Amino acid sequence: MSLTESQAPANPEGSSERVQPTDAELVHLIGLTSSELTTLMTERGQPAYRGKQIARWLYSKRAASPSMMTDLPASLRTDLDTWAVARTLSAIRMDAAADGAIKYALQLRDGLAIEAVYLPYQDRVSVCLSSQVGCPAGCTFCATARMGLKRQLTAGEIVEQYLWLQDAQPNRRISHAVFMGMGEPLLNVEAVIQALRVLIVEVQVSARNLTVSTVGAVPGMLRLAESGLPVNLALSLHAPNDGLRAQLVPTARAWPLLQILSAADQYRLQTGRDVTYEYVLINNVNDSEAHARALTDLLDGHSGSVNLIPYNPVQGIEVYEPSTSDRIGRFRRILVAAGRTVTQRMRRGLAVSAACGQLAGAGGAKTSQRHIRRSR
Repeated sequence: MSLTESQAPANPEGSSERVQPTDAELVHLIGLTSSELTTLMTERGQPAYRGKQIARWLYSKRAASPSMMTDLPASLRTDLDTWAVARTLSAIRMDAAADGAIKYALQLRDGLAIEAVYLPYQDRVSVCLSSQVGCPAGCTFCATARMGLKRQLTAGEIVEQYLWLQDAQPNRRISHAVFMGMGEPLLNVEAVIQALRVLIVEVQVSARNLTVSTVGAVPGMLRLAESGLPVNLALSLHAPNDGLRAQLVPTARAWPLLQILSAADQYRLQTGRDVTYEYVLINNVNDSEAHARALTDLLDGHSGSVNLIPYNPVQGIEVYEPSTSDRIGRFRRILVAAGRTVTQRMRRGLAVSAACGQLAGAGGAKTSQRHIRRSR
């Protein structure tokens, strides 16, 4: 079905009056490539080059609405305003940490909220993007999991997070993006693939600077590999065996670790991109020397580095504590001794609940009030 047929609202048969579309019927222009916008325009009787003009306004000039696209004919701008929309997100809160991380709560058109994080480093600027409102994975140590899944985000809503954060912080170009915010990206795989394609082709973010994280949704991993987009894959293990992993990551019951690692190997072969294995360290739960040795055995024959993530406390989850520095050190040394490259996640935004596992969509509150809180 064409873009026009599937997305543009139609008038009832025999009616000469234009029907005002609902929010669900409006075409979200952000999230479409130049090629798709060209198709959309030609199917509506416009010259093909209008698609590239609109793409330039969306992704380079950051137009918030079709009415701002001043090199389009006034009649086309008026027409677009009746059935299409550009920007849909609005900020409801900003929390800035002393370490430079800034968490934004962004409200969607339906009143639900998501969170995205701006992460400046000396050599680069990264953003952490959400792919769902809430999350169905149920990780017992994660704030987002406590929300459950409210709904999927569209490709446009994902891309718009990047554009919104870049506009909010215009002094440095955002060069990297990680799909590690709210949601399990590969349980919304088609929207994520489309968002990646737009970021690469239209926003000009290098595929090598884009990372998708997953708890091991095997069908999504294989679909991402088939997409031909050479982005980085981060596989969240968090346990060295299926029994403990099922306690920490309930969705793990659907895909055993060996099946997940096989899919990771296939991803590596098809894309040429290495896989990073992520492992959150929770005191006296999954951080013993025995766990470290079991992890080295599990990963034997599977290339890729291990990224250790000290657990970030979540309000309302009192049963877990971060591993001590001594336990982290012992765990790391065992992996290194086995020949594994090991990194440790830098904790950013912890004071404003912007660190890994702490995003919670502003509680999903419907509000237009803007609060600013700075940690000291």
